[in-house]
Amino acid sequence: MTITILATVLRAMWFIGEIAHASHCKVTPAKDWDRSSLKILRLATLAVPVGVIVGFTDVGHIHTEGNFLGAVGFALMLAGISIRWVAIRTLGRYFTRAVTIMDNHRIIRSGLYRYLRHPSYAGSLLGNLGLGMAYSNWLSIVIIFVPDLAASLYRISIEEDALLENFGNEYFEYARSTKRLIPKVY
Repeated sequence: MTITILATVLRAMWFIGEIAHASHCKVTPAKDWDRSSLKILRLATLAVPVGVIVGFTDVGHIHTEGNFLGAVGFALMLAGISIRWVAIRTLGRYFTRAVTIMDNHRIIRSGLYRYLRHPSYAGSLLGNLGLGMAYSNWLSIVIIFVPDLAASLYRISIEEDALLENFGNEYFEYARSTKRLIPKVY
């Protein structure tokens, strides 16, 4: 039970941190690239509290020796949140909630972006997968992770379209040399 409580508190802190960061990084895009992807991502986030509530029930609970699955999930959650915040920090002023191409925009190829095109989404997905696992509950994993995965994949396609349209061959070459979410895999 300790891991589930710690995971819940950590997820709440992560959520508050995201809101605080978003309030300081408001950008009005010159062109609407978003195609409702931010709204869809926010809707997917609404599934998280449902998955958390289910995680505190016996419905879908997976029993493991010494709550091994919960511990692994909590570790993945910490890793995912860390990856996300490192990615956000690396992008600096280019990280926005709305899909935006800014004046003097450039493709970042340093840090995690040397290996992945979308490490902030990779981190978020890993964090949410870890959250579901921290509850040792297959239903929580599905409720939390699947909507986030679907919304993130849609959002990634929107971002890549915008970047390809704006940077052309430069982005195409960058995309050929990196993976989207999982190093050397996808």
